[in-house]
This record gives sequence, structure tokens and C-alpha cells, in this order.
Amino acid sequence: MDFLLSGAAACGACLFTNPLEVVKTRMQLQGELQSGGSYRVHYRNAFQATYTIWRVDGLLALQKGLLPALLYQFCMNGIRLGSYSLIESSGYTSTKGRISALKSTVSGALAGVAGALLASPVYLVKTHLQAQSASAIAVGHQYQHEGMLHALMTIYRRHGITGLWRGSSSAVPRVIVGSAAQLSTFSTTKQLTNDLQLFQPGSWLVSLTAGMVSSVFVVLAMTPFDVISTRLYNQPVDQEGKGVFYRGFLDCFTKTMKKEGLHGLYKGTGASYFRLGPHTILSLFFWEEICKYYRK
Repeated sequence: MDFLLSGAAACGACLFTNPLEVVKTRMQLQGELQSGGSYRVHYRNAFQATYTIWRVDGLLALQKGLLPALLYQFCMNGIRLGSYSLIESSGYTSTKGRISALKSTVSGALAGVAGALLASPVYLVKTHLQAQSASAIAVGHQYQHEGMLHALMTIYRRHGITGLWRGSSSAVPRVIVGSAAQLSTFSTTKQLTNDLQLFQPGSWLVSLTAGMVSSVFVVLAMTPFDVISTRLYNQPVDQEGKGVFYRGFLDCFTKTMKKEGLHGLYKGTGASYFRLGPHTILSLFFWEEICKYYRK
């Protein structure tokens, strides 16, 4: 039941934050492997990008890739948060009744890996769909998928089962870093908030505060890995299914740093926070509150 509740919590957050995921994806692909000033900037910041997508592609474009995004959140976070909940309830993350930063970090990282690998095909399709746009504001490689099922079948027919897991090598470090930062800081902040007695025991404000603090650490730690992941998933491939731009995680990191500098690895940071921040807050808040309600 922990897995189902965790997945439901993540889907609830996704409904609110998917438009920001669309914005983030396009900002991360903008100017890919191009030096500053050599390309047209369609998306200047999260707010202007949202308006541009709405104006050119239409309001519904802000929810592109929603179905695979929901499936990804349910599978990945269902496994990740569900596993972490079981590990936490078993007492492994604590030492003498206190949250251990090291144990909670390791537990959070391990809990995220299995979910990320299992859900990698729908993350791949989600990225493709969210990058698709009118030619006037297009960035990155443009796949012409008609929807989630069409995308999955097209990729499978052309490149087989391995094609569906293309880019998954970037999912592991991305989720390890993000999950470790998120769950460890969430647990630690929740414990500190309770120790300081800032709110009534069991108050929803405890979960909300912990989620807000956790979101800052997640964005700072995860954005470079997220940029690399987006680019690896979205890059064009040759007839054999091999990436045209990048050979893998390290190659993408090296080429991005060489062409775009450190700024390239932090493209879309504002959009990432406006997406990851609320998503972290909402998913952890929903997770905590749904679990408390279920256990009553």
C-alpha cells in the first residue's frame, strides 16, 4: 500500500507542475552545444517562456506529455517513496532514535534507482513530447510523435527494446542525486521542526516546511544532472539507435561544459525551481498526509 500511496501523491503533484516541466525542458534544450550569443533566445525566463508557449503553441501545449509524466511519477516515485517509507519505518535511517544524515542519504539514493530504471521509457517519451513545438519556437531535436503510445511503438519498431531504455544511463545519477538530497533533507528538516516545536505535533505545516527546505537543496544539486538527462533523452539517433550528439553521460557533460560553460549545466534553473520546488513540496506533503490518513 505504501507504493500505491506514494505513486498517488506524486501524480497529484504532477498535475500542477507539468506545465513547468514543459518550460524547463525547452529551456534546457535551448542553445544546445552553441556558445552564448550565437543562437536566437526564444525562452528568456520561466514566466516569459510560459507566455510564449501559450501564445504560439496554445494553452494545451503547457500540458504536453502529461500522460507519460503521470505514469513516470506513479512508477518512479511509487517505488522510490514507497521503498524509502519501508526503509524508514524499519528504523534503518535512524541511529539511537535520531535521523542519520548518512543513512537517510544512502537510503534515498538507493530507493530512487529502481524506480528510475523501470520508468525510463515513459520518461524518454515525455521528454520528446514536451520538446515538440511549432517551428517558430522550436529548440532541440524535434520528434514527430502523435502521442505516448505512438511514440513507444515507433521507438520499439525502429530500435527494439533497448531503444526504449536509451538515455537511462543518465537517469541513475540524476535520481541518485535528486532522491538523496530530497529525502535526506526532508527527514532531517521534519525532525528539526519537531524538535524546535514550531508547530503542533502532527500538523500539516511540519510536512510543508520540510518540503520547502528540501526543494532548495534538490534544485541546487539536481539541475546539472537534469540538463544532461534531458539532452541525452532528446538527442537524435542514427539507424542503429546510437546518439548523434553524445555517446553517454560523461560525453554530454564534457561537450556542454566546453561549448556552453558552467552556465550550460544550469540552464533553466529558475524553471527547474518553479517546477521542482512545488513538485517536491506537493509530492512530499501529499505523501506525508495521505500516509497519515491511511494509517489512522
